[in-house]
Amino acid sequence: MRLSQMLFVTLREDPAEAEIPSHKLLLRAGYIRRIGSGVYAYLPLMWRVLKKVTQIVREEMDATGAQECLLPQIQPAELWQESGRWDTYKAEGILFNLKDRQGRELGLGPTHEEVITAVARDMIRSYRQLPLHLYQVQTKFRDEIRPRFGLMRGREFIMKDGYSFHSDVESLKETYGQMYQAYTNILRRSGLTFRAVEADSGAIGGSGSHEFMVLADAGEDEVLYTEDGKYAANVEKAIALPPEAVASAFTTGEVKDTPNANTIEALCQQLGCDATTIVKNVLYQATFDNGQLVLVLVSIRGDQAVNEVKLVNELSKVAADYKAKTVLTVAIADTETQSQWAASPLPVGYLGPDLADSLIQAKPNVAPKFLRLADQTVVELKNFVTGANTPHQHLVGANWGSSLTLAKAVDVRKATAGDRAAHDPTQLLKTARGIEIGHIFQLGTKYSAALGATFATEQGEESPLVMGCYGVGVSRLAQAAVEQSHDKDGIIWPVAIAPYHAIVVIPNLKEATQVEAAEQIYQDLNAAGIETLLDDRDERPGVKFKDSELIGIPYRVVTGRSLAQGKVEVVKRADKTAVEIPITELVATLKAWIAEAVQ
Repeated sequence: MRLSQMLFVTLREDPAEAEIPSHKLLLRAGYIRRIGSGVYAYLPLMWRVLKKVTQIVREEMDATGAQECLLPQIQPAELWQESGRWDTYKAEGILFNLKDRQGRELGLGPTHEEVITAVARDMIRSYRQLPLHLYQVQTKFRDEIRPRFGLMRGREFIMKDGYSFHSDVESLKETYGQMYQAYTNILRRSGLTFRAVEADSGAIGGSGSHEFMVLADAGEDEVLYTEDGKYAANVEKAIALPPEAVASAFTTGEVKDTPNANTIEALCQQLGCDATTIVKNVLYQATFDNGQLVLVLVSIRGDQAVNEVKLVNELSKVAADYKAKTVLTVAIADTETQSQWAASPLPVGYLGPDLADSLIQAKPNVAPKFLRLADQTVVELKNFVTGANTPHQHLVGANWGSSLTLAKAVDVRKATAGDRAAHDPTQLLKTARGIEIGHIFQLGTKYSAALGATFATEQGEESPLVMGCYGVGVSRLAQAAVEQSHDKDGIIWPVAIAPYHAIVVIPNLKEATQVEAAEQIYQDLNAAGIETLLDDRDERPGVKFKDSELIGIPYRVVTGRSLAQGKVEVVKRADKTAVEIPITELVATLKAWIAEAVQ
């Protein structure tokens, strides 16, 4: 392609709307253009990148035996209501929803578990048809509250999502392992530095999942890992051993006055104790999908914080106890929200594990008792300090089983960098930022059971299909590559997904020898399968060189002064090294470099 004939416009200044480097560079380099909030046009250069990413994805998926299909973007609400996710996704503001002219509710698909399960329900009859793995590459829609970072968090994006169906968990795990390897291959072939981490399954659900994180400073996710390479997890999922608790100096149980000690720091100063000897009690209010409000009292060690994702998962396990399917929202029960259910003002900052249930008003939609949970960090504490349920007073020297009842023990603490690894306490967790590009799930029978998708076993019995789910953000991967690899002058594309391999620059259009040599090189490179641009614009050499660096083409060929010796200058974008290569050797040299780069 000749730049003189291409839709090619670059910007010298960073657009005001862009916050992170990759977003700024993709706009400046003319790869994307903002159409509306969280909605972007993919311009010719970007579309070439996306096609290359998609091709890598397709090759890896097809190699596993997965079959490509295409599912509808418009989905009937009834399917989502069967799975129980319609209200959840609407409440979280994720789902674009509308009504057709007959008044039927519809959604624009953010994901396709319900649709594919409905297809399987209608078409899979016997164990002889299993396992089956279908995938698609398609545009998805999410009504992001705050679209930002360009393609990273947009309202419309391109994604590969795949779904597998099995007769048992063993078969699912086999495909899950194949997908783990396929996703590893996709990111490796795309030239990205990444880490696969244990992850929370979130709204998708299931028994286990891994995220594939491209490491970058602007990543929205925190990854915790050990240097021995044996553990890595999203902070939402991570488990670790907390620091050892300091032995308590209190030996007898008594209530002490602690005026204005409504924070851990103030309490430690007044009592001369360590935060690890304190049991703090954090009150949450959870709303389930049937409208039921449940007050949740979490006891956790004073130096620790609650991981609200883990808390939601624990609450999801008991949803049936409240005649509900899932949790809609979980939030701290602050002074303002307490007025909705509290019979009298609560002693905020002085709550104890034995906070009286009588403080909850008798209301039809409010559970009459606190759901009490104890994090593992408090289970073994002795002679600890905790709230006395009275303003400005704490109970010191308390113990479980004598003065207080230990609630159900759970893991809801937030692991942090510096914690000891559970698999090896000599290993300390380290932190990195990551951009989630892929996520694979072992769904089990969550959707098949809800939608009645069954198959006949070898014994002739009806059993729900066992499912897996696997997603890769295609457009997100492309921007993540830029976020991970750029410099002050522009984008540095990995060779495998660069829109073109090379760009031939003519410094001076008035020099006939430069033009003639560039034209011949341009034709020879393309004929040899080296995708090449020709910058034949009537611009100054400096402008052309800056643009070639901004758009990030891996190799720049310049037909300049060295033509007199039968050579051209070739500049590698990655490190800006420049070498002079005989024109007769140019094709072979570039082919060798490209082959080495895309291994």
